[in-house]
Amino acid sequence: MSEQTVTPGTGVTPEEPKAPVAPLASVEGVPPAPHPVPEGAPPLPEARPGVPVAPPGVPVAADAASKPPRRVLRALGRWTAAALAFGVLGTGTAFGIASLERTDVPGLATEGDGRWDYPELSLPALPAGSPRPFSPGNPAEIHHADLRELLLPAPAGAKPDKKLTGGWISTETFLDAYREQDRRSVAQLLKDAAPRHIAARGWTMPDGTTSRIYLVRFNSTAFASRMIDDLEVGSSAGTPLARTDTADLDPAWGSADDIENLSSFVFAEQAPFGSEHVRQAYTLAGDTVALVVHERPGKRQTARIPFQQTLILQNQLLA
Repeated sequence: MSEQTVTPGTGVTPEEPKAPVAPLASVEGVPPAPHPVPEGAPPLPEARPGVPVAPPGVPVAADAASKPPRRVLRALGRWTAAALAFGVLGTGTAFGIASLERTDVPGLATEGDGRWDYPELSLPALPAGSPRPFSPGNPAEIHHADLRELLLPAPAGAKPDKKLTGGWISTETFLDAYREQDRRSVAQLLKDAAPRHIAARGWTMPDGTTSRIYLVRFNSTAFASRMIDDLEVGSSAGTPLARTDTADLDPAWGSADDIENLSSFVFAEQAPFGSEHVRQAYTLAGDTVALVVHERPGKRQTARIPFQQTLILQNQLLA
């Protein structure tokens, strides 16, 4: 093994002379070594990744080949920007449509079906510790809320009834709902059942339709159910109301319209009727019986949809 020496002041060991290396022959897959550039010749173009450099004097085809990728990138950028713009526009349109009423959207508008404009409803507060009427903790199905607060409010445009203002009413005022010849018998039924409270609200709409809602609360569900039976309400309207002739079951009301835990009996006066048309319904809701009446003077029938709307909303407050 030969001895190595260190050049003073450098600390680097000089390398041993190496034998000259002959140029590599051109083999498949390995480009030949570049030729030296003659003195005074123009410099070779700078190499770019992926683009071959041609020798001097040879047209550079790589520059033309490099343009399509740039055009593709520019086109891709334009399409991306357009897609984003249309996406933002489409999203804005979707949110705009979602915020509109159905009747405000062209092509989706529907004619008014005659529904009344009721205010937003909310259930009244219960006394502390009192359950809702049909909750598991209330097997007697008692309504603990103030009965007056369970009355459906009048819709927009209604003229309030001066006698039925939404407060407590007497038994005599409730009996006015029935024909004069039947009031004595109904009064006896109420005396036997001994209701705790009776609340009522009434109003008249611009088209002349008069609405009246009575809520009668009894001491138990048994007394409320017995009142329905004693009035002979079921397959028929039972004891006739004032200003009515014959009211039959309304075929437009089905079991799908009923609310869970409530039983509704819906009737409509059939033609030929008298000087006004009457729709009526009884609802048994636990310890409370509701009577909803719509009347309309003249030969035109009382509108079905507002009546069903009123009944459903009132039932929801009792459920």
